[in-house]
Amino acid sequence: MSVQEVISGKVKEAIQQLYSAQLESVELQATRKEFEGDITVVVFPMLRVVKGNPVQIGESVGQYLVEHVKEIDNYNVVKGFLNLVISDSYYFSFFAKTKNDKKYGFVTPSENDKATMVEYSSPNTNKPLHLGHIRNNLLGYAVAEIIKASGKRVYKTQIINDRGIHICKSMLAWQKYGNEETPESTGLKGDKLVGNYYVKFDQVYKEQIAQLIGEGKTEEEAKKEAPVIIEAQEMLRKWEAGDKDVVQLWQMMNGWVYDGFDQTYKALGVDFDSYYYESDTYLLGKNNIEEGLTKGVFFKKEDGSVWCDLTDEGLDEKLVLRSDGTAVYMTQDIGTAIQRVKDNPDIGGMIYTVGNEQDYHFKVLFLILKKLGYDWAQYLHHLSYGMVDLPSGKMKSREGTVVDADDLIIEMAKTAGDISKDLGKLEGYTDEEKKEVYRIIGLGALKYYILKVDPKKRILFNPEESVDFQGNTGPFIQYTYARIQAILRKADFDYSKDISTIVLNQKEKDVVKLLESYPEIIQNAADDLSPAIIANYTYDLVKGYNSFFQNVPIFGADSDDEKIFRVQLSDVVGRTIKSAFKLLGINVPERM
Repeated sequence: MSVQEVISGKVKEAIQQLYSAQLESVELQATRKEFEGDITVVVFPMLRVVKGNPVQIGESVGQYLVEHVKEIDNYNVVKGFLNLVISDSYYFSFFAKTKNDKKYGFVTPSENDKATMVEYSSPNTNKPLHLGHIRNNLLGYAVAEIIKASGKRVYKTQIINDRGIHICKSMLAWQKYGNEETPESTGLKGDKLVGNYYVKFDQVYKEQIAQLIGEGKTEEEAKKEAPVIIEAQEMLRKWEAGDKDVVQLWQMMNGWVYDGFDQTYKALGVDFDSYYYESDTYLLGKNNIEEGLTKGVFFKKEDGSVWCDLTDEGLDEKLVLRSDGTAVYMTQDIGTAIQRVKDNPDIGGMIYTVGNEQDYHFKVLFLILKKLGYDWAQYLHHLSYGMVDLPSGKMKSREGTVVDADDLIIEMAKTAGDISKDLGKLEGYTDEEKKEVYRIIGLGALKYYILKVDPKKRILFNPEESVDFQGNTGPFIQYTYARIQAILRKADFDYSKDISTIVLNQKEKDVVKLLESYPEIIQNAADDLSPAIIANYTYDLVKGYNSFFQNVPIFGADSDDEKIFRVQLSDVVGRTIKSAFKLLGINVPERM
């Protein structure tokens, strides 16, 4: 049991004993730097059940805790805040118990617990992955890893949007203008080659629209009557009818794209346990609509279309089946969710990593699944995130102005290399070793810059700023890890042995306190679906360690026990940085 749990229990006991009142919860926080103490009990919420002056209540509870909790040495009250001083011996004892725990902070999942499915990436097969996909992938992957570390089983999945008019646009443009070129003949990744033809289609389409407008058509008429869009629509009809040649072309070009995606995922360091394809799922859900009609969840309009009335929930009526019997996105999302639970009966909840422009869609989807009576529907979450902007402005796939994910990964490594060379950080390394370190630093900079921000917030991504070796950046944290590894290499003595209790100085105590909070940080990040909590904790840990490093001699300590303890402390901080960064999908170099 942590000291926080002990304190919470004893505060409730104190309120019961002193005031004959029941506290449901106790609010604890870290004591502010300007006051003496380690843990602060916030008194103000207690006023709901205890009448009186918050300072006097704080004094009474503080006195009770000092008498009944051996870990508490002293206390002070500032207004409605009870600051508790935790004994050095508690922190030393905690450190001694956990210093050899290689999985510190992680909870082992139970096989009997329900699993969580996390969906992320879910790209279209008509273009390469871009900067927006990078945020999606990094968020989804990190959230899956954090939930796993918090003690739950996790399945990572994606649904690939591999059908529809946008796919046919690339196919048609390649057929008309491609001259049979392939990824092999051009040396291009398959997703890039197909993406080029998506852009080509848009160029031809715009030219035809302009020509038709010049001939006297309205813009709306021109958009409908442009020959190239009519051909693309006909190609989609043929695909849906199972036309052999169109299906063959579709399979070939999608195959190119999947190969390209796999290379990007590998470079980005993300993975999946299963894949769903819209070409398989787009007809799912129709049976569920029939079932919902019989249950009264849906209703039919005169034209035969099927709707769900959500006005009682403050929303509107939602179309779930068109009058001609064809599905809409909502239909297949209903069917896909149900299918996933059929495929994995141990699923207890799902997390959808999708941009915030789809907030309303998921609110409706989750409500409909609840109305259909699925008990797991109450455990569905939309991991909604903001756009990623660049200093140059918004990205547009059709116009070919997106920031390509592969290009960005390469550019980040180059930027890291340029900055490292200027700083002279890697003298004595071979070119291959340098290249690998630049890759780790560049990718770490990109991932950390994106993940340190609350998912709901929009990001302005600045590549140069992200690779700074100072401040709240990935390279700054990686550099601290590498410095710790240099300290461990320098230690020419056995620092693994147990030592007797020593008196901790304030800098040492501050670092141990940060280490103690790591398990709670993982749980908080899992509960909030926020990798930013892990990222910013790691930065705080590094700041605390660097303050210790700059102010406390390690190899020049007054006693052997102090020297051993300080190397052990460095070792555990290094392991915790590596562990936390692994949850974010970030690697750490042994030397920098």
